[in-house]
Amino acid sequence: MENITLNVQGMSCGSCVNSIEGSVGQLDGVESVKVHFRDGKVDVTFNTDKVKLKAITDVIEEQGYDVA
Repeated sequence: MENITLNVQGMSCGSCVNSIEGSVGQLDGVESVKVHFRDGKVDVTFNTDKVKLKAITDVIEEQGYDVA
């Protein structure tokens, strides 16, 4: 398992939290995802054998957020 904290710009409300946690959490291999929108951070724990970091960042960016 790998734990990573992503810097995500563009989050502004609870809906953003639900959107990111829901979509990233559905990826096979993602163990947990926690959004801290006030800090602009997303904590993700995932199995690198099942899902790559690029797939996680792509899902976030497809929703209109910027991953730094």
